[in-house]
Amino acid sequence: MLREIDLFFIQKEEPLKGSLLFLRELILGYDSNITEAWKYKIPFYCYKGKMFCYLWVNKKTRQPYIGIVEGRKIEHPLLIIAKRSRMKIMQLDAGQDMPLDNIGEILGLAMEVHDKAGKF
Repeated sequence: MLREIDLFFIQKEEPLKGSLLFLRELILGYDSNITEAWKYKIPFYCYKGKMFCYLWVNKKTRQPYIGIVEGRKIEHPLLIIAKRSRMKIMQLDAGQDMPLDNIGEILGLAMEVHDKAGKF
């Protein structure tokens, strides 16, 4: 039987499904300290055991985005805060190639924020 987190991905239609599965593998492969968890009915990624980022789909645009948990502490032109107080998101287009350099840069900045925050 499939886990809820796996169902989240496989129940999506293409090209959204492929984009989300790609992002899942990209995030998990970015650092060996990143693990996957199912929290609040959302696929979350933890860095050293603490919530780090998550994947979600914008209900209006039906496009994927990466939510960065401590995003308010990161300055990057592709991160937007909108009405969030703690998190920022990076909006993506499932029909386009993923901006790998920008995603990697943002994940790296987010890891630095977590590491500087002190002990987990």
